[in-house]
Amino acid sequence: MDYTATAKQILDHLGGEKNVASVTHCMTRLRFVLRDESGISDAQVKAIPGVVGVMRKGGQYQIIIGNEVSKCYGELMKLGAFSDEGGKNAPPAKHGNPVTVVLDAISGSMSPVIPAIIGAGMVQVLNIILGWFFPAENPTTQLLSVIGNTAFYFLPVLVAFSAGRKFGANPFLVTAVVAILIHPNFIALTGAEGGINFLGIPVTNFDYSSSIIPAILTAWVMRYIERLVEKITPSFTKNFLKPMLIILISTPIAFLILGPLGSFVGNGLAAVLVFIQSHVSIAAYIIMAAAMPFIVMTGMHWAFIPVVFAALETPEGETLMLPAMLISNLAQGAACLAVAVRSKNSGLKQIAASSGVSALFAGVTEPGLYGVTMPLKRPLAAVCISSGITGLLAGILNVAASSFASPSLFALPIFVHAQRPNNIIMAVICSAVAIVLSFVLTWILGFQDPVDAAASDSATSAGTLPDGNETLRAEQGEQTVGAPMAGALISLDQVDDETFSSGVLGAGAAIRPSEGKVYAPFDGQVETLPDSLHALGLLSDSGVELLIHVGLETVNLNGRHFTARVRQGQHFRKGELLLEFDLSAIQAEGYDTVTPVVVTNADDFAAVTPATAGPVKAENPILQIQ
Repeated sequence: MDYTATAKQILDHLGGEKNVASVTHCMTRLRFVLRDESGISDAQVKAIPGVVGVMRKGGQYQIIIGNEVSKCYGELMKLGAFSDEGGKNAPPAKHGNPVTVVLDAISGSMSPVIPAIIGAGMVQVLNIILGWFFPAENPTTQLLSVIGNTAFYFLPVLVAFSAGRKFGANPFLVTAVVAILIHPNFIALTGAEGGINFLGIPVTNFDYSSSIIPAILTAWVMRYIERLVEKITPSFTKNFLKPMLIILISTPIAFLILGPLGSFVGNGLAAVLVFIQSHVSIAAYIIMAAAMPFIVMTGMHWAFIPVVFAALETPEGETLMLPAMLISNLAQGAACLAVAVRSKNSGLKQIAASSGVSALFAGVTEPGLYGVTMPLKRPLAAVCISSGITGLLAGILNVAASSFASPSLFALPIFVHAQRPNNIIMAVICSAVAIVLSFVLTWILGFQDPVDAAASDSATSAGTLPDGNETLRAEQGEQTVGAPMAGALISLDQVDDETFSSGVLGAGAAIRPSEGKVYAPFDGQVETLPDSLHALGLLSDSGVELLIHVGLETVNLNGRHFTARVRQGQHFRKGELLLEFDLSAIQAEGYDTVTPVVVTNADDFAAVTPATAGPVKAENPILQIQ
């Protein structure tokens, strides 16, 4: 393939060098941020020799090349001085309906902050428990109160940094501007008798501690301010004049317009939530609790955090989202434990048991959702039904949370309510009902128990796929690819990325991982290991080219949360640890961790047959190649 010609044609069809704000590449595709996408013909780009397909996603124009993408990228970089900063100074993406765009902005800004507020919330839970045994004047409990409250008080600062990264603004400048809103001197000036004005304009006195929306709005606006300042400042002054102008322009806009606007929006959200709770409270409980697994799948549960915090500031507390999450989390954990007890598959028992404990005691449901209940289907139905029924009970009892933490058995003290002493008892009752109902219903509905790993291995050696549904004659030249990680095996067409689901990169399957380790699926060597460490290109000793792509769009993490245990060109043996990744951290940043496992040279073989969907352990056979 002449990638010099391919690169030139790509650039021509994209409107030339001036239309390219930035370009990067991952394992299989070129990722362009363009200044104007309107005049580009996808069909013409697809027709270029060497181009497998195109996608418009996440503000990027993605051109799928395949395994040789680095060669095409190298030739492309010879044609112009392109930025590789991921479109920091490019126009914002113009796609999706307004509601989706707003929810994505909020969720993307909040997700990286979640570990901090969950950790702080659990410290508050600990302090509530200690308060039952020690007086309020105890120095230890007083200091723990400060520790547990700090992340919430300075939440605008944390969100500012995260939102700055989300919108492509300088996160440090955004943080500096937003921090002014909670500076003690600013609070004293705005709270003084008679107030204060700036250039004759009155500055509204608001308490911005724990507020979220003003920080997100400020980060969004500062993206455009930075771009404007970039244009008007001479190059020799950019080191000092540019940041000074950005702060001087952004800060008054923040405390005169965006801060008050964000506070009004937050108060409005709280009012809407109170209205919903007062008029359709029971129905809202049922719907939210039953739908929570699907909300978690989309990552949109973090988009509700501003509403949650606004409601926690009211005397009534938060009476919808946190109770619904408590019910759903516990139902998910109980369903996993039921699967662990009833299943005869040793691998599934292990995954289900650990996932159940995680959901029940830590409020972390993703391992159970992706690794157990969703692949088995009926347990997920049991979770939704039992959560909806328990949501009805919670609505009748009007359960309310008074502080924030990831709802779980350990976090039940967040339902201690100063004005409603019986509230914690109601929360405990709902918790017990959710657990019992989900466990029993999962047991009654049952599930298709996969063949045990030992049986799978034995069947495979006799020429039978691990699902037991299809027998293949073990012919000479047949090869087996093992699972590179533990988790839930799904079909490739269920991956939420057309590049993989369409099969343009090759045949294979995908795994929703339950742990952050990638093992060698066969004997071979590492052909490709990008700097981002999010993917591996492997070549087996028998000639199978395999792409293991950990998560979707995870190239944007730039290697964060990934640790390579091998180097490019290194030979390995089956079962050897190749890569480690922080599963929870990647999910917390809003990325889908589903991992496509694709035979990129599938055309060299007669057939690539995946095993039936279901839980798998590392090294269990998942692909049969003939």
